[in-house]
This record gives sequence, C-alpha cells and structure tokens, in this order.
Amino acid sequence: MGDPGTPEIILSPLHSPPASIHDSPPLKPTSYPSCLPTTIPALTPSPWTSSKEKTILSPYTYLATQPGKSFRSLLLSAFNQYLQIPEEALTTITNITTMLHTASLLIDDIQDHSLLRRGQPVAHEIFGTAQTINSANYVYFLALREVRKLGSGEAVGVFLDEMENLHRGQGMDLFWRDTSTCPTEAEYLEMALNKTGGLFRLAIRLMQTQSSIPNTNLLPLTNTLGILFQIVDDYRNLCNESYSDKKGFAEDISEGKFSFPVIHSIQADLGNQELVGILKQRTNSDEVKRYAVRYMQRTGSLEYTRGVIRVLVERAREEMGRVDPRGERDGVMGGVLEKMSML
Repeated sequence: MGDPGTPEIILSPLHSPPASIHDSPPLKPTSYPSCLPTTIPALTPSPWTSSKEKTILSPYTYLATQPGKSFRSLLLSAFNQYLQIPEEALTTITNITTMLHTASLLIDDIQDHSLLRRGQPVAHEIFGTAQTINSANYVYFLALREVRKLGSGEAVGVFLDEMENLHRGQGMDLFWRDTSTCPTEAEYLEMALNKTGGLFRLAIRLMQTQSSIPNTNLLPLTNTLGILFQIVDDYRNLCNESYSDKKGFAEDISEGKFSFPVIHSIQADLGNQELVGILKQRTNSDEVKRYAVRYMQRTGSLEYTRGVIRVLVERAREEMGRVDPRGERDGVMGGVLEKMSML
C-alpha cells in the first residue's frame, strides 16, 4: 500500500482484446500475471549518497587530481590585489573557476579526439565518452550552485553570460575545424575572446560582484590576457617540448585546428594548399607534423606569432598602468604576466 493520502496507481489487466466489447469476460484477480502487483505505490527518489556522487564524478575527479599549472588561482590572486574581496569569496570563486575549467577540458578532449592530458590518458579513454560527458555537464550545475552561494543576484547572470560566450567561441572553433574553413585573424580573435576570455571574464566579473572598491574597470585587461593566453597556447602546442610531453607533439595539427600561427601561414600564401591538406588528414605522423611546422617557419608565421605575443604583453602592461597608475599593486600581476608569456 502507498502512503496515506497518496493515490494508488491501478494497473490495467493484461488480456487479449475481445472480438466485441459485448464479449468481454468479467475480470478476475487471476487475470493478472503473478509477477505483477495489482498496485504500484507512488515512487520518490531514494536519498542521494556519497558513493553515488563519487561514481558519477569519477571522470572529473580523475582529471582534477592530476597536477595542473594552478595558473587560474594565481591569476585570481593577482586580480584581487585590485579588488580586495574577502578571502572566503575568493576561495569560492577560485573553486568555481577550477570546476568549470576542468569540466570543459573533459569535453574538449572528447571533441578533439585527444589521447593525453597533463601527460596521462584522457578521461574518456578510461571511463568512456558517455560517462565523461555526463560528469562534465553535472559539474557545470554544481558550479552554478556555488555561484548562488555568493549571495549576489548579479552573479548568476554573469555565470550565464560567460558560459554562453564560452560555448559560442568553442562552437565556432569546432565549425572551422570540421568544415576545413580557415577563419580570418579578426574572426579568430573574436573566437578567443569568447572561448578563453569567457572563463577569464566569468571569474573576474564574479569577483567584482563581491568587491567594495568602486569603478574598477578590469575588463580590457582581462580580455587582453584571455587572447594572450590562447595565442601563447597555440604557439607552445607547436614549439614547446614540455607541452609536447603532456599533450603530444603538435596535437593541434592532428586535430585539424586552425590555430593562430596556422591561420597566418595559410593566408601568407593562399595559392599553396599544403598546410590545409595536412590539417584535413588529421595526421598522427610526427614527421608530417614537423614538415607542417617547418612550413610555418618558412612563411614567417611563428615569428609573426611571437611578435603578436610581445604586443599583447605590452598592451597588458599599459592596461595594468591604467588600473593602478602608481603601480602599488602590480607586483603579483606582473609575475603572472611574465609566466603567461613564457614560450
């Protein structure tokens, strides 16, 4: 029997339909198969347990417990020199940023068909694609719960705005890759502002909702750092040995990705289709990828990328000066900027 006051759900009897409704035999209790109850009580979910939570978070936990660069924690600490938010709020926002970043990496690795992350097998090669997707999506909602703990109605709007931007940027990046469409440099920068800059802005805008310091316009600096981070990452993917050890050599070429140096190289000689052809092959051959890198060297694209990185670093320093003209709080941010721009 169900709980008092809860209506019972009566199962219809299972029998062959009569030739005519007038031929219907009277129903008897023995008409029910012995394996089915005559009534089903109203069902409610059983209490969620820590064991179940651990199970569905396994792909996320696998990646989260692998040593990362802790760059975002350093970045938020640097911005807090300007915003001076309470330590508890900073910890919450740092956790939110880490959760979203780690969950997005789980999805990225699936979308990019990656094999390594932080020098270890990617999560979906261990737990399966479906479970990894579910785990990442679940963490997005857990992060939103943490946002609500900040006690600011504006904070939820910030979360939604920048998560939309992140997925817009990622969507365009995937579209270019999957259709072998080379974007313009301007289109690439817009994508980076949405994709990488989105998560940067999410963190800083959440911090601003907790700050009592008025009129601190940090978004120009935040956007510059977001673009800088993405272009440096593109360059390292092609030229940095340490990066190769953790992700594989020139993985962006294997993915068919139109990264910043690749875009410049293609546009430098539109009549030559070699690089576009290599991207279409999704090659795992290190020799072919080395050829592609040498091709980009010949078109001056790696040198051009280094020049753009220097310009962005200088722009970031100028924006730091506008935020803090006397330079009293720039020490930590200066260290972060130097770390970001190491090639």
